[in-house]
Amino acid sequence: MIFRSDASRRVLHERYRELLATWPMPSEQRLVPTREGDTFVVSCGPADAPPLVLLHGSASTTLEWIGDVVAWAEHFRVHAVDLLGEPGLSAEVRPALDAYVDWLDDVLDGLDVREPVSIVASSLGGWFALDYAIRRSDRVLKLALLTPSGIGRQKSLIFLPAVFLLPFGRWGILQTMRLVAGPLPSGDATEYGRFALMVHEHFRPRRVSLPIFTDEQLEKLDLLVIAGGRDRMLDSQETKRRLPEATVLLPDAGHVLPAQTERVLTWLRS
Repeated sequence: MIFRSDASRRVLHERYRELLATWPMPSEQRLVPTREGDTFVVSCGPADAPPLVLLHGSASTTLEWIGDVVAWAEHFRVHAVDLLGEPGLSAEVRPALDAYVDWLDDVLDGLDVREPVSIVASSLGGWFALDYAIRRSDRVLKLALLTPSGIGRQKSLIFLPAVFLLPFGRWGILQTMRLVAGPLPSGDATEYGRFALMVHEHFRPRRVSLPIFTDEQLEKLDLLVIAGGRDRMLDSQETKRRLPEATVLLPDAGHVLPAQTERVLTWLRS
């Protein structure tokens, strides 16, 4: 079970739907059938604009992009996808990593997206985006990745503090997030920041060691990577060493970055 209880699922999804109702522009919400189960997608922007797919990180939802979509949807038809097995409204399954390529094929087909897409993704979503672009190069134009997994080494033992801090309620959760991810952007007091804390209170994040992609695989991609110099989950210095031209390193940021809306948009439109 990915939620801590049935009651946890109910309270999280109720609040999630309330926050989805604050989406800052006209949008279409739908469940797209796939071989792995229904997948929740929020789409916005001109129907005839180039497609842009958004993939959030672990223990997150499509709300991760709510501050970006207005700017991006001026130029793209944006499809924000709830990953499988995460706290959003997609199926509560966690298939093998190599199954996500076929799953994303099904999502794009279900959205009737036939032309190549650009993808913006973060953390775990960044790993899925890289894997998809490598294995489906004909379906992907550009990648803009925020602290993606799969490039720099995944650090070990970072979850040990949770054993001691999580019993202390939301204060303990916030301290654990800072210990695990590094410095957090301001915004904890917003309704979306409070929802992020609520997720960690009611949801069981996946614990998985993600494979690292080879230099040969990465060099074929049209790629922007934005990493935090104080990321405690991933070795951002190694990411910068491996992709020196493609990587922007924010020296004071952790795993959760401050808004990168305009930098990403400039890259996508270049």
